[in-house]
Amino acid sequence: MKQILFCVLLMSVINSYSQIDRVEPPNWWVGFEESNLQLLVYGENIGKATPVINYDGVTIEKVNQAKSPNYLFIDLNISENTEQGTFDLILEMPDGKKETYDYELKQRTRPAEDYIGFNNTDAVYLITPDRFANGDESNDIDESLNEKTIDREDDYARHGGDIRGIIDHLDYIDEMGFTALWSSPLLINDMKSGSYHGYAMTDFYRVDPRFGTLEEYKELADKAEKRGIKMIMDLVANHIGLEHWWMKDLPFSDWINYQEQFEKGEKILHSNHKRTANQDNYASEYDKKRLNDGWFVDTMPDLNQKNPFMAKYLIQNSIWWIETLKLGGIRQDTYPYPDKEFMSDWAGAIMNEYPNFNIVGEEWSYNPLLIRFWQDGVDNGYDSNLKTTMDFAMQGKIVEGLNEDEGWERGLHKLYEGLSNDFSYASPENIMIFPDNHDMSRIYTQLKEDIPNTKMALAYQLVLPRIPQIYYGTEILMDDTEKPGDHGLIRTEFPGGWSDSEVNAFTSEGLTEDQKDMQSFLKSILNYRKESEAIHNGKTIHFAPENGIYLISRISENEKIVLILNKNEEAYDLELERFKELNLQNSEMQNLISKENITWDQTLELPERGVYFYTTKFN
Repeated sequence: MKQILFCVLLMSVINSYSQIDRVEPPNWWVGFEESNLQLLVYGENIGKATPVINYDGVTIEKVNQAKSPNYLFIDLNISENTEQGTFDLILEMPDGKKETYDYELKQRTRPAEDYIGFNNTDAVYLITPDRFANGDESNDIDESLNEKTIDREDDYARHGGDIRGIIDHLDYIDEMGFTALWSSPLLINDMKSGSYHGYAMTDFYRVDPRFGTLEEYKELADKAEKRGIKMIMDLVANHIGLEHWWMKDLPFSDWINYQEQFEKGEKILHSNHKRTANQDNYASEYDKKRLNDGWFVDTMPDLNQKNPFMAKYLIQNSIWWIETLKLGGIRQDTYPYPDKEFMSDWAGAIMNEYPNFNIVGEEWSYNPLLIRFWQDGVDNGYDSNLKTTMDFAMQGKIVEGLNEDEGWERGLHKLYEGLSNDFSYASPENIMIFPDNHDMSRIYTQLKEDIPNTKMALAYQLVLPRIPQIYYGTEILMDDTEKPGDHGLIRTEFPGGWSDSEVNAFTSEGLTEDQKDMQSFLKSILNYRKESEAIHNGKTIHFAPENGIYLISRISENEKIVLILNKNEEAYDLELERFKELNLQNSEMQNLISKENITWDQTLELPERGVYFYTTKFN
């Protein structure tokens, strides 16, 4: 009897070894600068296996077991002469059983230097895909996922927008004059609620099926590229969603921050959001740790990038998406919250492989010194490897200045002095400026639904030495005035994106005259900006505001533009003598908006409050 029982137990142990559930990255490429690749292999008791690979140019350098018996981390070296192909990853179990996984090494389809990142010649269109357009109603609900409903009356529920909807309207994005497309995350968020926004990822290698498929994502990137539109992917290195597949079986005891408290069911500390701790010479260790390790909310576990396997995983995942989608950029969410040494390594690894690529990091600060800290090329003892950061500081100054009455250091002086801080940046033209985004009130609401002020904000940002980003719907005066700052309302459906839409902003059908006018206004400037050498690379000269008027000029060898922001309610004759150094005397110019031709002489009549955009380059 004992012998039979022993045999049963032995068979139970043998049968506990099961097939491979996951290998990540799911494939790789030959020809990278970095020859090392770390595979995460997951499956029941897979940690006890011995891997074997017989493929020319691929060698196993180290096998790493995790705390969980269901993970194996395999360090490979892929030599520079390795050829594309598929090899057998053989995992030999202690009982002699073998599991085999076909692993593909692909040939890279373009040289690394041909991955051209977004830059200041581009204008970026930011969309929230669930709210932009529903091109495929069949994928609206997936019964296998936690959130199974569509409720378009609920600002925080899913509405059905998807990748197909974006593909269907690439012509509109192109014709408006945008040259880069940033979509908030399209990877799966298998959360129980609020999954529409995308920032609580539950699998870093899977597109959310309610948005579409990986093939559709590739199609979007390919068709965008053919129109000259660069695809920017929104990534999150700081946190995941609580329903991420890792959370059911964490590989190491330090895979996430405050993991011990989580596993004991204890209350977890949230981040203190004191982002200055990254730069503060006097910051306490407590504040630094609380910033980097604290969770955003209870449903978003904070990743520990100090764990070398986590760090390698995140770096390889980013490179996998760049290569898979032929990306033109990455936007990295909540940039100051992860471990800052890791962020330097992460950005450095990407830029080492793709020297002409670009990454923009989100540093939500109104202090230019904090924005400056993260930009590559600044001598501050920290090598960020990050070319582009976000200009919340200038955005705030523009809103303040346009909302204020004119006065000493008030009104348009805020814009003038804000731009004067550019001396602090290594390359101001690589900073990203924006009127608003998916996390803040719509610019039309911020500017108290004042159309001339909204036009001034947009025109000003589009001529600055910056990379401009415009949020979908800004061109038709979308607002959140009913509940300012409400995220669900900020991310309103774009009119025309649904089959039952009564208004169609893609065709302008049903828009008000004000909406049509704003759409035309923005379209004119964006399309002019596409080919403007003065805006892309020209010298910048601006003059201190006087009498409610602020003038900024961009100058290249064969083109000069002048943007005048006029806050006077009554007609005003602007004396031009003060601007003599622009060398515009007797120049023929055209108002880009009104198409009126003028001669730059002694005075210029400004009949009403608003934007005056003049160029020497016109037909």
